Amino acid sequence: MSTISTHLRNFKEPTKEQLTQLFFALPPSVNGVSSASGSGHNNTGNSEKSAVGAAEAELEKMEINAVLSLGVQGEEDSYAGKLYLYPPYLAFASLDRKSVRFTLPLCTIRRVERLNARAGIYALSLSLWHGMKIVVQLTSLRPTADLFCSLLRDALKVELQKGKMKAVKPFVKTCYSELLVANATAPGNTEEKDGGGGGGGSSKSAAATDDGGPSSPAADSMYLGGLGLKFKFPGDPKKLREASKTKLWTNYLRTHGRNLTLLRYPQCTRLIQVGLPNRLRGEMWETLSGSLYLRFENPGFYEKILAENEGRTNTSTEEIEKDLHRSLPEYSAYQSEEGISALRRVLQAYSFKNPETGYCQAMNILAAAILIYMSEEQAFWLLEVVCDRLLPGYYSPSMHGTLLDQRVFESLVQRCLPIIHDHFQEVDVQLSVASLPWFLSLFINSMPMVFAFRIIDCFFCMGPKVLFQVGWQIGFVGVQRMIVPRLILFTAILKINGEKLLQIQDDGQFIHLMREYFASLGDSAHPNSSDPRARAITRFQELLLVSFREFAVITDETIQSERRKYRSEIVHSIESFSKRAAIRNLRTFERFTKDQVGLIYDALFKAICIEPPPAVSLPPPSLLTTKDQAEERPETRIGLRTFRVFLSEICTWARTEKIVSNGFQQRIDREVAEHELIDRLFYFWDTSYRGALSFQDLVSGLDGVMFNDLMENIEWFFNLHDKNKDGYLTKDEVLTLSESLLFIFRHEIGDAYLGAVSRFMSNAFEYGDALLPRPEGADPDSEPPTIEHNQPYMNLATFRMVVLADEILESFFETDFSSTFRLEPVPIQDIPNTNTGLLGGLWHNIASDDNRKIFNRFTDEIGKTIGKHQVYTRPAIGKYTALEEPKARESLLTPTMRRTASKSSLTSPSETPANDPSLPTTSTSSSSGSTLSADKSEPTVSSATSAEFSPMPSMFHAAANAAALMERTPFAIDDAKDDDDESDIETDVEDDGVMDEVDAFLEAHDSGLTEAERELAQGTSSSTAVWSSLSAHGCERIDLINAEPVK
Repeated sequence: MSTISTHLRNFKEPTKEQLTQLFFALPPSVNGVSSASGSGHNNTGNSEKSAVGAAEAELEKMEINAVLSLGVQGEEDSYAGKLYLYPPYLAFASLDRKSVRFTLPLCTIRRVERLNARAGIYALSLSLWHGMKIVVQLTSLRPTADLFCSLLRDALKVELQKGKMKAVKPFVKTCYSELLVANATAPGNTEEKDGGGGGGGSSKSAAATDDGGPSSPAADSMYLGGLGLKFKFPGDPKKLREASKTKLWTNYLRTHGRNLTLLRYPQCTRLIQVGLPNRLRGEMWETLSGSLYLRFENPGFYEKILAENEGRTNTSTEEIEKDLHRSLPEYSAYQSEEGISALRRVLQAYSFKNPETGYCQAMNILAAAILIYMSEEQAFWLLEVVCDRLLPGYYSPSMHGTLLDQRVFESLVQRCLPIIHDHFQEVDVQLSVASLPWFLSLFINSMPMVFAFRIIDCFFCMGPKVLFQVGWQIGFVGVQRMIVPRLILFTAILKINGEKLLQIQDDGQFIHLMREYFASLGDSAHPNSSDPRARAITRFQELLLVSFREFAVITDETIQSERRKYRSEIVHSIESFSKRAAIRNLRTFERFTKDQVGLIYDALFKAICIEPPPAVSLPPPSLLTTKDQAEERPETRIGLRTFRVFLSEICTWARTEKIVSNGFQQRIDREVAEHELIDRLFYFWDTSYRGALSFQDLVSGLDGVMFNDLMENIEWFFNLHDKNKDGYLTKDEVLTLSESLLFIFRHEIGDAYLGAVSRFMSNAFEYGDALLPRPEGADPDSEPPTIEHNQPYMNLATFRMVVLADEILESFFETDFSSTFRLEPVPIQDIPNTNTGLLGGLWHNIASDDNRKIFNRFTDEIGKTIGKHQVYTRPAIGKYTALEEPKARESLLTPTMRRTASKSSLTSPSETPANDPSLPTTSTSSSSGSTLSADKSEPTVSSATSAEFSPMPSMFHAAANAAALMERTPFAIDDAKDDDDESDIETDVEDDGVMDEVDAFLEAHDSGLTEAERELAQGTSSSTAVWSSLSAHGCERIDLINAEPVK
């Protein structure tokens, strides 16, 4: 079993629009997922939904310059930036793309008003669901602003028709922030002490007034929470200062919106760096990452996918079961069945939704961590966003994203920390030994959970660059004084870690040093300081401070640039590993060596790159397996189109190679051939009848033809054309076999192979007709019985004899046929250039395949004009380099078989040699012999009868004429005379003395034998001696002639 993927080569840099969607955490505009949750409506509802969907598809996207102001006077400053309309979302980002941004679903906008401002000011007031007001001043020209308002109005109408505005109210009840703000604003509210756990998953929250806006606590509200509500959250609430954090966040959420309407001002980023309250952490994670919008757009999808795949088992579910009890086993929830079951359902649901990814290592650690703070549905959508958008390729079978970022991390270390890098190179310490788990588990497995979750808070807020900043600082905080001599406050920790990093000698010491550092993150960074505020600073706080200040140079642009630089290197490394894995997973190499199997893999990989196989549509899970039976492991299989490309890389006759010379260049144009023989070979190798071939099928199929001798090749070719595998070829299959030979020989020089096929056809039908069974008691000299063209006609023995009767075909099947399959090194495919710069994009457009074809056609036309255009087609075999005429055919029939029909399946009476005007007159005048007269008397069948079964009737017509021309010419001297009047005893003839002359010659020329030797030769002396000996022993002479058989 092997999986061959080429999607890494097809990577394309995201477009500007895609980058914008990623920046604002907008869900992908895919209707398939959204429509999955609403399949229970009637036809009227479906028609209305399709109409709304069509209207939504026609909505345009637009961006415009704007200035954002909060509706509360003096609460926040105004920020200039850009306003983006991406239906069904409205987004804003400040000019620096860091200070302020928001992403608002259009269904949360309750009212849009244009403000009456002074001339030249175009401002809109937006009233949001949670009662806030934001003012957006459009700073573009008046027509542009009018167009933006028109598009915004159309998008809001579509949202109203979809009924999304009604879905906001029940959705926000699942968010803890509603309860937090409602309790803080309710009369007589007492400050909530948010401890480390306790409580269930439900609580009273704000209700909506009659007009739909939230105003007072409600009794029917239940917010979603994670396992921490029951099994308590990690850490001490007092040390984590949960109450203070909750109060700060309550004030911010009251004025800046929450969940669907959160406005992210600079204060939001600072609060996140300080740390999120435990109960609010899950909601903020899904809001910052954008998974909140996926959950809002797809209600009930998580429960539906679990119900549809209940009881289903496959490779992913098996791997999940192995890792369930390895997921944060120190946390109490995962020591119980409740926590294990929740983790199992989330991981299985993700694997069912993303079968190509399935389940990968470290995914269980991530899912177990987020389940502490989130419900199963929330964790499912957050896992989707992390694996697919935030960390693409991290949790995939090849882990290409992790390996790429690991290479980028090493490059940054080499560039900015050369002393440590050189020391590690000298002692052969691999950075990936310690840093790879940091990237895979987001530091969850590397440091205490309370600190890991703080890093994850920053990760969702600021993106993947946090991993590089923190990772860089974690590994090398001890040597900053060697590069940036500042921050005396960090002297103690720099001294300790700096000396230890330069003293390590192997990977084990490096890992041990990192573990010690992580274990001490909660300790004071300056325990001996006289300043109590300095003693209160922990090593983790120091770590974050240095990371975000000293390593702010690591930006998203820096990471993207380094990723482009090393992407090709990582892709080639992964492809090399995949190749070794695919070869290792083969059941058998057959008779190939490991290197030869590698060449087959290279040809297959190139074919998949050129012609990717279609995605296999699997049957429904209920039909695929049962509860007790697991699905097959995924395996890459190629279809017929990909197989043609693959065979053209292996086999010479499966491609057409034209050597073109036009005076300017000489090139080889290769075209993939298409013929029934290739299609027949595809299904011949498909022994499992799946309509697709695996890597193992190709290896076994090539083994069956590349190592054959003469007889094995003849039998293989016969079986290839024996469609129903009954051991016989029909007349149609004989014609098809002849077409296959003509296809293989189509580019050979001369007519030698054409003559060989012609002789083969003549002999095949001649001998086949002669061997047809006749009715009992019928005259042997009578014409053969007529059979249908789809009836058994020729067996393997007859086919073998017909092939061996021709020298050229015998040589072809002995050596030439197997030699057309050649395993040659395939050049490494270049990875498409992903450079999006001006020069890179310009060169990519110039050097495209279409432009190269245009240039080749242009130079060819010039070459034809000046008379230097030449095209030479390279032969598949190339055995004959000069023109050779076909050899004459000799009949395979014995004299006793010649009275039967010989060419009835090929020629008509008008095509016999006697009626051919091109034959010499001597041959016609001497045709009174028995052979030719027998040919004249035989009944014939029209050539159209056999031609109708052939796609190339003209070729077979020419072959039939050639067969008639190559008949052996009868001579008069060879004619036998009648001897009926001659008697056995010629008494009337005088002795002419011939025997006397012979006797005289023998006497004159002695044979050289002695007398004893003559007696021995005549048997007289030896027989006498033998019987004398037998008589002496009492034996009698036996008369063997008259002896009776033994009874």
